Amino acid sequence: MMWFSNFISDFKFVFLESERYKLIIEGLFVTLEITLFAVLIGIALGTVVASIRSTYDKNIESLKKRKNLGYYVLCVCNVICKIYLTVIRGTPTVVQLLIAYFIVFATSNNDVQIAVFAFGINSGAYVAEIIRAGIMAVPEGQFEAGRSLGFNYLQTMFHIIIPQMVKNVLPALCNEFIVLIKETSIAGYIGITDLTKAGDLIRGRTFSAFLPLFGVAVIYLLLVLVLTYLVGKLERRLRANER
Repeated sequence: MMWFSNFISDFKFVFLESERYKLIIEGLFVTLEITLFAVLIGIALGTVVASIRSTYDKNIESLKKRKNLGYYVLCVCNVICKIYLTVIRGTPTVVQLLIAYFIVFATSNNDVQIAVFAFGINSGAYVAEIIRAGIMAVPEGQFEAGRSLGFNYLQTMFHIIIPQMVKNVLPALCNEFIVLIKETSIAGYIGITDLTKAGDLIRGRTFSAFLPLFGVAVIYLLLVLVLTYLVGKLERRLRANER
């Protein structure tokens, strides 16, 4: 059992000596903080973009006939949303993070807020497509039902479409949260000591790569497994409620 005693000795040296395990704990909290606030920004931004895009898709033919101010405003907003989606989905997240840090917020000293903003903007593009797909998946008859009740488009969306859409997209939004947790591992590029950076700092101080980086990988894996399990339970409950 020589290997086991060596492992315990290495573990104590890497994590317990000088209380280096605290770096991992602090990094984990930073990772969860960035992820939570970024996904909230992503949901808010994605909802706005998805609403504009789905409104354009469903109403553009009727608005074309009138060509009033609402038509031109909706067309401009739709173009802006398409450009946003194309740029964000078509460029690497790490490049967006560096642009936010070195260009957009070059004078800011709050690295975590910059990371939250950058990941939130990135997440918003993917959330927008999730929500838009959920809205478009609601049968056209539901919109007609809203009109028959005397609702306008916004009232129909709020009272009839969105409640159905939420059930359709909730699992996908939870999966986006899981993806975002892993994406935040690049936060160290702008000097943030997140979970990944914490492991790398320990590696640099101990000259031992296996244990700190393997430990970080295990923590990420456990987070993903727990969240995946919870998402699975949520999907089963939603399917049970539909019966």
